[in-house]
Amino acid sequence: MAQQVYDVVARCAAEAKRAAPSLATASAAAVDAALVAMADRLTVARDRVLAANAEDIRAAEQDGMSAGLLDRLRITEERLSGMAEQLRLLAAADHPEREVPVAELDGGLRLVERRRPVGVLGANYEARPNVTVDVASQLVKSRNAGVLRTGSAALGSATALLDEVIAPGLRAAGLDPALIQLVPSADRQAASALVALPDLVPLVILRGSGESTRELSRLAAGHGVRTLAHADGGGVLYIDPAADQDKAYELIAAGLDRLGVCNRLNLLLLPESSFAEWLPGVRAVLDKAGVTASLPPHDHPIGYEWALDADQEATVTIAPVENAARAAELANEETSGLAAGIVTEDAEAAEAFLAGYTGTGVFWNATTRLLDGFKLLGVPETGINIDRVPGPRGPVTYGDLCLRQYAVLPADRLD
Repeated sequence: MAQQVYDVVARCAAEAKRAAPSLATASAAAVDAALVAMADRLTVARDRVLAANAEDIRAAEQDGMSAGLLDRLRITEERLSGMAEQLRLLAAADHPEREVPVAELDGGLRLVERRRPVGVLGANYEARPNVTVDVASQLVKSRNAGVLRTGSAALGSATALLDEVIAPGLRAAGLDPALIQLVPSADRQAASALVALPDLVPLVILRGSGESTRELSRLAAGHGVRTLAHADGGGVLYIDPAADQDKAYELIAAGLDRLGVCNRLNLLLLPESSFAEWLPGVRAVLDKAGVTASLPPHDHPIGYEWALDADQEATVTIAPVENAARAAELANEETSGLAAGIVTEDAEAAEAFLAGYTGTGVFWNATTRLLDGFKLLGVPETGINIDRVPGPRGPVTYGDLCLRQYAVLPADRLD
């Protein structure tokens, strides 16, 4: 790791840690005012943010970025409006209780559970500038400072969002703008530096392509840094023999409205008994969406995540499967475990699928595109965690970004 890059990241982390205590003790009113001010700034600074994003898009196109990744990178008027709406909804959302009663203890004592901020969290993400606002807002709502690092493709857009939206929003609410830091270096080694600072940044949110994120997780573990990793995606949809045909076609199309996102339709499972009958209609839906079917016999793993393949991202794997239970089993064994759904009017088949699938999100007659913090929970997310261990799983939001502390207090202590 180049020392210069490490020093840049370390300085950002030190600044965030210096400012963090002021946010930990800030009032709920100040926190929410900062989020509303950021939403207002998205309107005031709209032209500057869009201009910075246009520069990033031009550079990415010259570098040959794929259509799906360009879609992730692009900020539109509509997306800016959506970002502002999410900020206002987050500002209106309840703050987690800082202290929750647990039990009365002997000796005139009582046990309470306290939720405390971590202090400083890191976040590493690639060409998705909206994530800059999503993560920053979640950190502020949870009273954590942050160090954000994005890839070179989105750095211009992210810088504009920090300078024109996030920092002014914090300042307007009387909060220290140093609370949210953006690593100014486009060097890839900055990501490695971010997961190597356990005393400054003990927890890092990782979002990005599978192998690079897994490598950062391994590197972080070696430094004693914990991670919340969103490494892999890919949605699965099983069409049961008892599916309503129109509903099935509608959900296939809904799963392909954006190809560069993690919860898009990736693997389509059709009933083995009627595979040939379903195939023409399914292919017609894919053709309309501009997507190619990868049909058996496959020359790739069934759960291959096409969204990460710049050359073949407009592809869906189609495979036959015996029944709902086997569909759930295949989704468990061959995919990332992000999300899977079944289309059926047969409640027994649906229950077999719901009981069998162990991934993060499971859906009955609904698209896996719904696995999103804003769509499911009404607030932005920092990422979707698919770990198979206890802890925050699924869309990770501000309520998850805290430490639990047990406190034993006199039972007659005044609140």
